[in-house]
Amino acid sequence: MPVDVCVRPSVAIVGGGPAGLMAAEAAAGLGAAVDLYEARPSVGRKFLIAGRGGLNLTHAEPFEAFVSRYGAQAAVLRPMIERFGAAEIRQWARGLGVETFVGSSERVFPVDFKAGPLLRHWVHRLHGAGVNFHVRHRWRGFSEEGMSFDKPDGPTNVVHPAWVFALGGGSWPQLGSDGAWVPSMKNAGIAVEPLRPANCGFDVSWSEHMGTRFAGVPVKSVVARAVESDGTVHERAGEFVITGMGVEGSLVYALSSVLRRCLELTGEAELVLDLVPGRTAAQLEASLARPRGKRSLSEHLKRHAGIDGVKAALLREFTGAEALRDPTRTVEAMKALRIPLLRPRPLAEAISTAGGVRFDEVDEGLMVKRLPGVFCAGEMLDWEAPTGGYLLTACLATGLAAGTSAAAWCKASGPA
Repeated sequence: MPVDVCVRPSVAIVGGGPAGLMAAEAAAGLGAAVDLYEARPSVGRKFLIAGRGGLNLTHAEPFEAFVSRYGAQAAVLRPMIERFGAAEIRQWARGLGVETFVGSSERVFPVDFKAGPLLRHWVHRLHGAGVNFHVRHRWRGFSEEGMSFDKPDGPTNVVHPAWVFALGGGSWPQLGSDGAWVPSMKNAGIAVEPLRPANCGFDVSWSEHMGTRFAGVPVKSVVARAVESDGTVHERAGEFVITGMGVEGSLVYALSSVLRRCLELTGEAELVLDLVPGRTAAQLEASLARPRGKRSLSEHLKRHAGIDGVKAALLREFTGAEALRDPTRTVEAMKALRIPLLRPRPLAEAISTAGGVRFDEVDEGLMVKRLPGVFCAGEMLDWEAPTGGYLLTACLATGLAAGTSAAAWCKASGPA
């Protein structure tokens, strides 16, 4: 098998997503020669697809609230996000000729909402900085000579002084984030938390009527709650969508990490809905206690509680007919409708990934402790966050940290 030995002080990046591209930019900016290896025919494919509905770059909320979105890994990610957070990302985009604005939800978008122009300008700048792109190079694992790749004309081994791995998680495998790197990392003795779906939908055991009649219908203006096994309550307002298999959408995604943990720990989880968040239970009970006259129950619920369509269907799905004849029990169901969840949807359908290389396997510069000169960045690391710009921010921030550390390590260690 041929061996491509790079004897110059260079950094190799494996993975052409946002974390890998940012690692390449950081290393090149510090004077390192950079070679970037990407399995697909072009870089940034998931980045482009994620930006189709409007590229959410970051979030403009206050820093403490922002960093808290990373949950258990907030402390380890804090210094990296302090260095490259919302303000820095907006300035970086401006340097690429892309102006941004803050939306009503405090999410930050390019003014044209598009990912394509930013990616083109970014790749052009990386080429100008001397980054060498090697597409259709799929990493196959560690070898005695260095790293093993498959490329169009056959397998090869590549040797570089420093390596940054930014191979993504396990969601969206058709775009390259397939988690195929996990066995090789484990075989090298690196502890990897199992890859699990994050920002995902969940299966529900619908009746045939519910699963067919209302598939694709949004449930709007509700408040959803999820309760941790220790009793901690998480609550969000918004909307979600009924699917033929269960539930998905922004409100479900916001609570998905809690719901997934409940399923993992106890085998049970419930999405608890307030279908009428604008009215108190007392107000609703007083309204529903009025005589129905000749009106049907459906007409009565619509007129006095604003419950119809998909909300009425949900109420019937999880509340018995006898209970719906009792105003008190009906109101209890409206204000805390419990939807039992069976399981998360498959990882390949998820927006992002939980799990990955454990942070106790890397040092503060994201270098793998047992493999000097090998660094990890992006969704390969064991963190998760909700949608809203948090995912991309952490990918960029960890990419910057790993690329900076790799360039410094390469320079200090000298040529291979």
